[in-house]
Amino acid sequence: MKQGLVIKTTGSWYTVVDTEGQQTECKVKGNFRLKDIKSTNPVAVGDRVHFLIHTDQNSKTGLSTGWITSIEDRKNYIVRRSPNLSKQSHIMAANIDQAILVATLVSPTTTTTFIDRYLASAEAYRIPVILVFNKTDLYSDLDWEDMQSLIAIYTKIGYACIPTSTVNLTGIEQLKNTIKDKINVINGHSGVGKSTLINRIQPGLQIKTSEISEMHKTGKHTTASSTMYSLNFGGYIIDTPGIKGFGMLDMEPWEISHYFPEIFKIGARCQYKNCSHTHEPGCFVKEAVENKQVAKSRYISYLGLLEGNDKYRKPY
Repeated sequence: MKQGLVIKTTGSWYTVVDTEGQQTECKVKGNFRLKDIKSTNPVAVGDRVHFLIHTDQNSKTGLSTGWITSIEDRKNYIVRRSPNLSKQSHIMAANIDQAILVATLVSPTTTTTFIDRYLASAEAYRIPVILVFNKTDLYSDLDWEDMQSLIAIYTKIGYACIPTSTVNLTGIEQLKNTIKDKINVINGHSGVGKSTLINRIQPGLQIKTSEISEMHKTGKHTTASSTMYSLNFGGYIIDTPGIKGFGMLDMEPWEISHYFPEIFKIGARCQYKNCSHTHEPGCFVKEAVENKQVAKSRYISYLGLLEGNDKYRKPY
């Protein structure tokens, strides 16, 4: 029996690197999926696993093959609802120090609904998030003003924000310093420039980058698997396939405000302990929205999760 770290997932295959640096292509034991694992992928990049090696080789990679028999307890993981099986989760990465959410105001547009749902999910698993606003070289003056407004909103809440451009290298050194010596996962819509950012941060990886569909102004998927890369200045970054939508897992209504730090803090002063911040008298959150202490976009995102639908989806 050997121990190792999962550094790549492709379909039913998992690339595991052991303590000696040797890689093995593994599959999961048949009965392993039945052990109370309610996700579409029982093993994720970042998992530390126990595995057995076979003598066979993977015909495509030439690596030895094996069976993953167990997963060590996870420190944390970041998860979203599976787009195909809505009642199941999809684990994007495990045992991470922080998440990098790449957003763009143009080509394609990232909505605050998407950002806020991602942040709420990360809060639920106590994972710090860095917000990266990419492709700033494409922004008009109005786009730049919108970005500054968003940065002001999220910085006030406590999220670090970094404007970046891989064209003029804006923010690249700041981003490198932020992820140094940490295990990072990078997420965002297809086409926001995740892979290009990684190529700038770590030259030589030559990760395939995507194009933007001219018809739909959305990204085309190019990262088909999640992969962990070692950074020569210290740390790791996990590249993941682009996310079209971010479906949240089922939450009790009273839980949702816990994952909006500013709403949770102000909500503690409400007249009723179980205040939903929608219609109750003596609600300090509604008052804070009116007084612009809580951003309206954040409150709209909160309401959307509370209602359990996308009724309140807006760009900004």
